[in-house]
Amino acid sequence: MTSMQKTTHTIARDSLLSLEAYARQRSDFRSKVMAHKRDRTVHLGAHVTLIFEDELTVRYQVQEMLRIERTFEEQGIQEELDVYNPLVPDGRNFKATMMIEYADAEERKGALASLKGIEDRAWVQVEGCTRVFAIADEDLERANEEKTSAVHFLRFELQDEMAAALKRGVALSMGIDHQNYRAAIGAVDAGVRASLAQDLD
Repeated sequence: MTSMQKTTHTIARDSLLSLEAYARQRSDFRSKVMAHKRDRTVHLGAHVTLIFEDELTVRYQVQEMLRIERTFEEQGIQEELDVYNPLVPDGRNFKATMMIEYADAEERKGALASLKGIEDRAWVQVEGCTRVFAIADEDLERANEEKTSAVHFLRFELQDEMAAALKRGVALSMGIDHQNYRAAIGAVDAGVRASLAQDLD
């Protein structure tokens, strides 16, 4: 990608819709985002889901938070941007929200205790390259001595040759390698691979 085509990696304040404008467009915008997320959602086993974030998914989260909290003051809007902008991919990386999902509360409690550290064992692998393990929850404390959190924020930092190979169309696999939870997908769907490749400069 040339410098003229360089992607902007943050959502600018003046690009957000006002509460009134968002209310008018919300239904159509939400439908667009949900369709977009289908090619950015990967289920790893029965209990872990990765949702790969990008400018559109993060923009939706910001607009939803502003709507829910009825935030219209500049400081509040900027605070939401400061929280969510780091989730936008910014160069040679994928960024994902990891959700650990158990319907039963007691089962979930036991699972989160046994899965401590799982967030560091998620990986992606470009065909012909080594695995890239997640960098998890930067500047956030999402676990304690007893258990992990049900939600984590992951960053997968790819090398230049990995990004180039993915853009050429090679396969992308991913999984989790934790002593109490192992799951892998040999090759994600073509739509997922293509969508994620667009995150890379």
